Amino acid sequence: MQDEHAPAATYSVLFVCMGNICRSPTAHGVFRHKVVHSGLADQVRVDSAGTHNYHPGEAPDDRSQRHAAQRGYDLSSLRARQMLPRDFGQHDLILAMDWDNLTLAQERCQPEHAHKLRRMTEFCQQFDSPVVPDPYYGGAAGFEEVLDLVEDACEGLLHHVRQQLQLRARPR
Repeated sequence: MQDEHAPAATYSVLFVCMGNICRSPTAHGVFRHKVVHSGLADQVRVDSAGTHNYHPGEAPDDRSQRHAAQRGYDLSSLRARQMLPRDFGQHDLILAMDWDNLTLAQERCQPEHAHKLRRMTEFCQQFDSPVVPDPYYGGAAGFEEVLDLVEDACEGLLHHVRQQLQLRARPR
């Protein structure tokens, strides 16, 4: 029997790209939206960061915000930050948008947290893409592709997180 006064199980996800202004804040905003609408906002923490410190404190790229808003996602409150050593211990799952950023995260990660590092697209259910490509130097189609991949991966990720929360909630 679960103690009704025990704190709910929690789970934390960190999305990572290079500068934290296009892909990872898009994933952050989309997954946060899905978490809230699934009733898990009190159990799931969502964050994003960049492997590089190119845009500290800046809002997501205007194009990312515009395309996300057209699909009902608000990224305006998010601010870019660099991934920190403490992120590896604070998050249960760290999802890189591509191979380069996964490699950078792996190089910085303490061995005991290496199992937390994965690629975002591993959670895709419809699309078969090894990475979420960087749309920064492209046009509108690139930002739409990012949203397509991220929305798909976030559905698979939400299913995964629900399973993890159920496992944590089980009495031992």
